[in-house]
Amino acid sequence: MSGPTYYKGWYHLFYQYNPDSAVWGNITWGHAVSRDLVHWLYLPLAVVPDRWYDANGVWTGSATTLPDGRLVMIYTGATMESVQVQNLAFPADPDDPLLVHWVKSEYNPVIVPPSGIGLKDFRDPTTAWYVPTDSAWRVAIGSKNDSQHHAGVVLVYRTTDFVSYELLPGVLHSVTGTGMWECVDFYPVSTESAVGLDTSAASGPGVKHVLKASMDDNKHDYYAIGTYAAASNSWVPADPEKDVGIGLRYDYGKYYASKTFYDPVKERRVLWGWIGETDSERTDLRKGWASLQTVPRTVLFDQKTGRNLLQWPVEEVESLRLSSQEFSNISITAGSVVPLDIGKATQVRSLNSVDPRSCLLVLFVT
Repeated sequence: MSGPTYYKGWYHLFYQYNPDSAVWGNITWGHAVSRDLVHWLYLPLAVVPDRWYDANGVWTGSATTLPDGRLVMIYTGATMESVQVQNLAFPADPDDPLLVHWVKSEYNPVIVPPSGIGLKDFRDPTTAWYVPTDSAWRVAIGSKNDSQHHAGVVLVYRTTDFVSYELLPGVLHSVTGTGMWECVDFYPVSTESAVGLDTSAASGPGVKHVLKASMDDNKHDYYAIGTYAAASNSWVPADPEKDVGIGLRYDYGKYYASKTFYDPVKERRVLWGWIGETDSERTDLRKGWASLQTVPRTVLFDQKTGRNLLQWPVEEVESLRLSSQEFSNISITAGSVVPLDIGKATQVRSLNSVDPRSCLLVLFVT
Protein backbone atom coordinates (compact mmCIF):
# COMPACT_ATOMS: atom_id res chain seq x y z
CA MET A 1 0.00 0.00 0.00
CA SER A 2 1.73 3.17 -1.15
CA GLY A 3 1.01 6.76 -1.98
CA PRO A 4 -2.80 6.90 -2.19
CA THR A 5 -3.72 10.38 -3.36
CA TYR A 6 -6.08 12.50 -5.43
CA TYR A 7 -4.64 14.33 -8.44
CA LYS A 8 -6.36 16.31 -11.17
CA GLY A 9 -9.67 14.43 -11.05
CA TRP A 10 -8.30 10.93 -10.41
CA TYR A 11 -7.76 8.81 -7.33
CA HIS A 12 -4.40 7.05 -7.44
CA LEU A 13 -3.33 3.91 -5.64
CA PHE A 14 0.18 2.49 -5.77
CA TYR A 15 0.90 -0.93 -4.34
CA GLN A 16 3.72 -3.44 -3.76
CA TYR A 17 3.75 -5.83 -6.69
CA ASN A 18 5.91 -8.59 -8.12
CA PRO A 19 5.44 -8.50 -11.91
CA ASP A 20 7.14 -11.89 -12.29
CA SER A 21 5.29 -14.09 -9.83
CA ALA A 22 2.60 -14.27 -7.13
CA VAL A 23 5.25 -14.61 -4.40
CA TRP A 24 7.35 -12.06 -2.55
CA GLY A 25 10.25 -10.59 -4.53
CA ASN A 26 11.24 -8.00 -7.13
CA ILE A 27 9.04 -5.50 -5.31
CA THR A 28 7.77 -2.88 -7.72
CA TRP A 29 5.07 -0.24 -7.55
CA GLY A 30 1.92 -1.19 -9.40
CA HIS A 31 -0.44 1.67 -10.21
CA ALA A 32 -4.20 1.96 -10.56
CA VAL A 33 -6.52 4.94 -10.98
CA SER A 34 -10.20 5.57 -10.41
CA ARG A 35 -12.78 8.32 -10.71
CA ASP A 36 -14.92 7.00 -7.87
CA LEU A 37 -12.82 4.66 -5.66
CA VAL A 38 -14.92 1.75 -6.94
CA HIS A 39 -14.08 1.18 -10.62
CA TRP A 40 -10.35 0.95 -11.25
CA LEU A 41 -8.06 1.05 -14.28
CA TYR A 42 -4.65 -0.61 -14.16
CA LEU A 43 -1.78 1.49 -15.52
CA PRO A 44 1.83 0.58 -16.37
CA LEU A 45 4.26 -0.01 -13.51
CA ALA A 46 5.05 3.28 -11.80
CA VAL A 47 8.37 2.80 -9.97
CA VAL A 48 10.68 -0.16 -10.57
CA PRO A 49 13.78 -1.37 -8.65
CA ASP A 50 16.43 -0.29 -11.16
CA ARG A 51 18.89 1.74 -9.06
CA TRP A 52 21.46 0.71 -6.48
CA TYR A 53 19.42 2.37 -3.73
CA ASP A 54 16.27 0.33 -4.47
CA ALA A 55 17.71 -2.76 -6.18
CA ASN A 56 16.18 -5.04 -3.54
CA GLY A 57 12.77 -3.48 -3.75
CA VAL A 58 10.69 -0.33 -4.04
CA TRP A 59 8.96 -0.51 -0.68
CA THR A 60 6.23 1.55 0.96
CA GLY A 61 6.02 5.29 0.39
CA SER A 62 3.65 8.24 0.64
CA ALA A 63 2.48 11.09 -1.55
CA THR A 64 2.55 14.75 -0.55
CA THR A 65 0.74 17.47 -2.49
CA LEU A 66 2.50 20.82 -2.24
CA PRO A 67 0.62 24.15 -2.03
CA ASP A 68 1.30 24.83 -5.72
CA GLY A 69 -0.25 21.48 -6.71
CA ARG A 70 2.99 19.64 -7.35
CA LEU A 71 3.23 16.06 -6.15
CA VAL A 72 6.23 14.46 -4.48
CA MET A 73 6.61 10.83 -3.47
CA ILE A 74 8.97 9.62 -0.75
CA TYR A 75 9.53 5.87 -0.63
CA THR A 76 11.78 3.31 1.02
CA GLY A 77 14.29 1.53 -1.15
CA ALA A 78 16.27 -1.56 -0.16
CA THR A 79 19.85 -1.46 -1.45
CA MET A 80 21.83 -4.42 -2.74
CA GLU A 81 22.98 -4.92 0.87
CA SER A 82 19.33 -4.58 2.07
CA VAL A 83 20.02 -1.26 3.78
CA GLN A 84 16.77 0.72 3.99
CA VAL A 85 17.03 4.26 2.61
CA GLN A 86 14.48 6.91 1.68
CA ASN A 87 14.16 8.14 -1.89
CA LEU A 88 12.30 10.78 -3.86
CA ALA A 89 10.24 10.40 -7.05
CA PHE A 90 8.29 12.93 -9.13
CA PRO A 91 5.74 12.74 -11.95
CA ALA A 92 7.60 12.96 -15.26
CA ASP A 93 4.74 15.05 -16.65
CA PRO A 94 2.86 17.04 -13.98
CA ASP A 95 0.20 17.89 -16.58
CA ASP A 96 -0.71 14.22 -16.99
CA PRO A 97 -3.65 13.53 -14.64
CA LEU A 98 -2.95 9.78 -14.84
CA LEU A 99 0.66 10.18 -13.69
CA VAL A 100 1.76 7.34 -15.95
CA HIS A 101 5.50 8.07 -15.90
CA TRP A 102 7.72 8.74 -12.89
CA VAL A 103 11.32 9.89 -12.49
CA LYS A 104 13.64 9.41 -9.54
CA SER A 105 15.58 12.26 -7.97
CA GLU A 106 19.25 12.64 -8.81
CA TYR A 107 19.82 13.22 -5.09
CA ASN A 108 18.64 9.77 -4.00
CA PRO A 109 18.92 8.47 -1.40
CA VAL A 110 17.78 11.59 0.44
CA ILE A 111 17.70 9.99 3.92
CA VAL A 112 19.88 7.17 5.27
CA PRO A 113 19.56 5.34 8.62
CA PRO A 114 20.82 7.52 11.48
CA SER A 115 23.26 6.38 14.14
CA GLY A 116 21.74 3.90 16.57
CA ILE A 117 19.09 2.66 14.14
CA GLY A 118 19.36 -0.75 12.50
CA LEU A 119 20.15 -0.61 8.79
CA LYS A 120 17.17 -2.89 8.13
CA ASP A 121 14.83 -1.11 10.58
CA PHE A 122 14.17 2.23 8.91
CA ARG A 123 11.24 2.36 6.54
CA ASP A 124 7.88 3.58 5.27
CA PRO A 125 7.89 7.42 5.30
CA THR A 126 4.58 9.18 5.90
CA THR A 127 2.85 11.90 3.96
CA ALA A 128 4.63 15.12 4.91
CA TRP A 129 2.89 17.85 6.89
CA TYR A 130 3.73 21.55 6.97
CA VAL A 131 4.61 23.43 10.15
CA PRO A 132 4.19 27.20 9.59
CA THR A 133 6.12 28.27 12.70
CA ASP A 134 9.41 27.37 11.02
CA SER A 135 8.21 27.25 7.39
CA ALA A 136 9.24 23.63 6.99
CA TRP A 137 7.81 20.18 6.38
CA ARG A 138 7.93 17.13 8.62
CA VAL A 139 8.15 13.46 7.58
CA ALA A 140 7.83 10.55 10.00
CA ILE A 141 9.56 7.17 9.59
CA GLY A 142 9.04 3.98 11.59
CA SER A 143 11.77 2.02 13.35
CA LYS A 144 12.58 0.13 16.55
CA ASN A 145 15.06 0.31 19.40
CA ASP A 146 15.98 -3.09 20.81
CA SER A 147 18.29 -1.47 23.38
CA GLN A 148 15.18 0.15 24.90
CA HIS A 149 13.21 -3.01 25.64
CA HIS A 150 12.29 -3.75 22.01
CA ALA A 151 10.55 -0.39 21.65
CA GLY A 152 8.74 0.72 18.54
CA VAL A 153 9.65 4.30 17.63
CA VAL A 154 8.77 7.07 15.20
CA LEU A 155 11.51 9.38 13.96
CA VAL A 156 10.71 12.79 12.46
CA TYR A 157 12.70 14.65 9.82
CA ARG A 158 12.47 18.33 8.91
CA THR A 159 12.86 19.59 5.34
CA THR A 160 12.22 22.72 3.31
CA ASP A 161 12.92 21.32 -0.15
CA PHE A 162 12.39 17.52 0.14
CA VAL A 163 16.04 17.00 -0.80
CA SER A 164 17.90 17.92 2.40
CA TYR A 165 16.63 16.57 5.73
CA GLU A 166 17.38 17.19 9.39
CA LEU A 167 16.62 14.56 12.03
CA LEU A 168 14.78 16.25 14.89
CA PRO A 169 15.93 15.54 18.46
CA GLY A 170 14.28 12.69 20.31
CA VAL A 171 11.42 10.67 18.88
CA LEU A 172 7.83 11.58 18.11
CA HIS A 173 6.68 8.62 20.19
CA SER A 174 7.87 5.27 21.47
CA VAL A 175 6.24 2.27 23.16
CA THR A 176 8.35 -0.44 24.77
CA GLY A 177 7.79 -4.07 23.89
CA THR A 178 6.04 -3.39 20.58
CA GLY A 179 8.93 -3.98 18.18
CA MET A 180 9.33 -2.64 14.66
CA TRP A 181 6.73 -0.07 13.61
CA GLU A 182 5.99 -0.36 9.91
CA CYS A 183 3.81 1.80 7.68
CA VAL A 184 3.43 4.60 10.23
CA ASP A 185 0.56 7.01 9.56
CA PHE A 186 0.11 10.38 11.28
CA TYR A 187 -2.82 12.68 10.62
CA PRO A 188 -5.20 15.18 12.27
CA VAL A 189 -8.89 14.63 12.98
CA SER A 190 -11.56 17.13 13.95
CA THR A 191 -13.17 16.50 17.32
CA GLU A 192 -16.05 18.84 16.49
CA SER A 193 -17.25 17.85 13.00
CA ALA A 194 -17.34 14.99 10.51
CA VAL A 195 -15.23 16.92 8.01
CA GLY A 196 -11.83 15.45 7.24
CA LEU A 197 -8.71 17.54 7.72
CA ASP A 198 -5.73 18.12 5.48
CA THR A 199 -2.62 16.40 6.78
CA SER A 200 -1.05 19.79 7.51
CA ALA A 201 -3.96 21.01 9.65
CA ALA A 202 -2.52 22.61 12.77
CA SER A 203 -2.98 21.13 16.21
CA GLY A 204 -5.05 23.07 18.70
CA PRO A 205 -8.62 23.31 20.03
CA GLY A 206 -10.93 20.95 18.17
CA VAL A 207 -8.08 18.97 16.61
CA LYS A 208 -6.41 15.74 17.72
CA HIS A 209 -3.78 13.68 15.96
CA VAL A 210 -3.93 9.97 15.18
CA LEU A 211 -0.75 7.94 15.31
CA LYS A 212 -1.00 4.53 13.68
CA ALA A 213 1.61 1.82 13.21
CA SER A 214 1.65 -1.65 11.69
CA MET A 215 3.26 -4.04 14.15
CA ASP A 216 5.83 -6.22 12.42
CA ASP A 217 5.81 -8.64 15.36
CA ASN A 218 2.12 -9.60 15.17
CA LYS A 219 0.97 -8.15 11.81
CA HIS A 220 -1.82 -5.98 13.21
CA ASP A 221 -2.55 -2.27 12.77
CA TYR A 222 -2.84 -0.28 16.00
CA TYR A 223 -3.70 3.37 16.49
CA ALA A 224 -4.14 5.89 19.27
CA ILE A 225 -5.52 9.42 19.47
CA GLY A 226 -3.53 12.15 21.16
CA THR A 227 -2.03 15.62 21.16
CA TYR A 228 0.78 16.74 18.86
CA ALA A 229 3.22 19.53 19.70
CA ALA A 230 5.39 20.50 16.74
CA ALA A 231 7.63 22.75 18.84
CA SER A 232 8.78 19.85 21.01
CA ASN A 233 8.44 17.17 18.32
CA SER A 234 6.19 15.13 20.58
CA TRP A 235 2.87 13.31 20.50
CA VAL A 236 1.14 12.19 23.69
CA PRO A 237 -1.74 9.67 23.71
CA ALA A 238 -4.97 10.78 25.36
CA ASP A 239 -5.14 7.44 27.17
CA PRO A 240 -1.77 5.77 27.92
CA GLU A 241 -3.55 2.47 28.49
CA LYS A 242 -4.66 2.58 24.84
CA ASP A 243 -1.31 3.53 23.39
CA VAL A 244 -0.06 2.45 19.97
CA GLY A 245 0.53 -1.29 19.89
CA ILE A 246 -1.34 -2.08 23.09
CA GLY A 247 -4.78 -0.54 22.59
CA LEU A 248 -7.11 0.08 19.67
CA ARG A 249 -6.87 -1.60 16.28
CA TYR A 250 -8.29 -0.50 12.94
CA ASP A 251 -9.59 -3.97 12.25
CA TYR A 252 -9.68 -7.30 14.05
CA GLY A 253 -9.39 -9.48 10.95
CA LYS A 254 -6.61 -9.92 8.39
CA TYR A 255 -5.74 -6.26 7.96
CA TYR A 256 -2.29 -4.71 7.71
CA ALA A 257 -0.03 -1.99 6.27
CA SER A 258 -2.88 0.52 6.04
CA LYS A 259 -2.56 4.11 4.95
CA THR A 260 -4.86 7.13 4.78
CA PHE A 261 -5.02 10.13 2.50
CA TYR A 262 -6.98 13.37 2.53
CA ASP A 263 -9.58 13.71 -0.22
CA PRO A 264 -9.88 17.47 -0.91
CA VAL A 265 -12.93 17.08 -3.14
CA LYS A 266 -15.19 15.49 -0.53
CA GLU A 267 -13.27 16.78 2.49
CA ARG A 268 -12.79 13.38 4.04
CA ARG A 269 -9.99 11.12 5.16
CA VAL A 270 -9.94 7.80 3.33
CA LEU A 271 -8.39 4.66 4.80
CA TRP A 272 -6.97 1.75 2.80
CA GLY A 273 -5.71 -1.58 4.11
CA TRP A 274 -4.06 -4.73 2.82
CA ILE A 275 -5.56 -8.20 3.27
CA GLY A 276 -2.89 -10.88 3.20
CA GLU A 277 -5.44 -13.71 3.17
CA THR A 278 -4.56 -17.22 4.34
CA ASP A 279 -4.00 -18.99 1.02
CA SER A 280 -0.81 -20.99 0.68
CA GLU A 281 1.98 -19.96 -1.66
CA ARG A 282 1.09 -22.90 -3.87
CA THR A 283 -2.50 -21.66 -4.13
CA ASP A 284 -1.34 -18.12 -4.89
CA LEU A 285 0.87 -19.39 -7.69
CA ARG A 286 -2.03 -21.34 -9.13
CA LYS A 287 -4.31 -18.28 -8.96
CA GLY A 288 -1.65 -16.00 -10.36
CA TRP A 289 -2.12 -13.36 -7.68
CA ALA A 290 -1.73 -12.90 -3.92
CA SER A 291 -3.48 -10.59 -1.46
CA LEU A 292 -5.96 -7.79 -2.09
CA GLN A 293 -6.88 -4.29 -0.98
CA THR A 294 -9.80 -3.54 1.29
CA VAL A 295 -12.83 -1.50 0.38
CA PRO A 296 -11.76 2.10 1.10
CA ARG A 297 -13.24 3.56 4.27
CA THR A 298 -14.02 7.03 5.51
CA VAL A 299 -12.46 7.55 8.93
CA LEU A 300 -13.31 10.21 11.50
CA PHE A 301 -13.27 10.95 15.21
CA ASP A 302 -16.07 9.45 17.30
CA GLN A 303 -17.59 12.51 18.96
CA LYS A 304 -19.91 10.34 21.02
CA THR A 305 -17.25 8.36 22.86
CA GLY A 306 -14.37 10.79 22.43
CA ARG A 307 -11.98 7.86 22.58
CA ASN A 308 -11.84 6.17 19.20
CA LEU A 309 -12.31 6.49 15.44
CA LEU A 310 -15.35 5.65 13.35
CA GLN A 311 -15.02 3.85 10.01
CA TRP A 312 -17.50 3.36 7.20
CA PRO A 313 -17.15 2.22 3.57
CA VAL A 314 -16.87 5.24 1.28
CA GLU A 315 -20.26 6.40 0.02
CA GLU A 316 -19.40 5.48 -3.57
CA VAL A 317 -19.72 1.80 -2.67
CA GLU A 318 -23.48 2.27 -2.53
CA SER A 319 -23.47 2.83 -6.31
CA LEU A 320 -22.94 -0.93 -6.67
CA ARG A 321 -26.36 -1.66 -5.21
CA LEU A 322 -28.70 -2.38 -8.11
CA SER A 323 -31.88 -2.94 -6.13
CA SER A 324 -32.97 -2.96 -2.53
CA GLN A 325 -35.70 -4.20 -0.26
CA GLU A 326 -36.33 -2.43 3.01
CA PHE A 327 -37.86 -3.78 6.20
CA SER A 328 -38.51 -0.96 8.64
CA ASN A 329 -40.20 -0.35 11.98
CA ILE A 330 -39.78 -3.96 13.07
CA SER A 331 -40.09 -4.51 16.80
CA ILE A 332 -38.52 -7.63 18.28
CA THR A 333 -39.59 -8.86 21.67
CA ALA A 334 -37.34 -10.84 23.95
CA GLY A 335 -36.87 -14.43 22.81
CA SER A 336 -38.67 -13.95 19.49
CA VAL A 337 -37.60 -14.91 15.98
CA VAL A 338 -38.61 -12.69 13.06
CA PRO A 339 -38.07 -14.33 9.62
CA LEU A 340 -37.48 -12.06 6.63
CA ASP A 341 -37.66 -13.16 3.01
CA ILE A 342 -34.58 -11.52 1.51
CA GLY A 343 -33.88 -13.85 -1.39
CA LYS A 344 -30.59 -15.37 -2.48
CA ALA A 345 -27.13 -13.79 -2.66
CA THR A 346 -28.32 -10.74 -0.77
CA GLN A 347 -26.13 -8.35 1.15
CA VAL A 348 -27.72 -7.39 4.46
CA ARG A 349 -27.34 -3.98 6.03
CA SER A 350 -28.84 -3.91 9.51
CA LEU A 351 -29.40 -0.73 11.52
CA ASN A 352 -30.59 -1.48 15.04
CA SER A 353 -31.37 0.42 18.19
CA VAL A 354 -30.69 -1.70 21.27
CA ASP A 355 -29.75 -1.34 24.91
CA PRO A 356 -26.43 -3.21 25.17
CA ARG A 357 -26.86 -3.56 28.93
CA SER A 358 -29.91 -5.78 28.62
CA CYS A 359 -30.19 -6.93 25.01
CA LEU A 360 -28.35 -9.24 22.64
CA LEU A 361 -29.42 -9.12 19.00
CA VAL A 362 -28.36 -11.98 16.74
CA LEU A 363 -28.78 -11.81 12.96
CA PHE A 364 -28.83 -15.15 11.11
CA VAL A 365 -28.54 -15.25 7.31
CA THR A 366 -29.23 -18.65 5.74
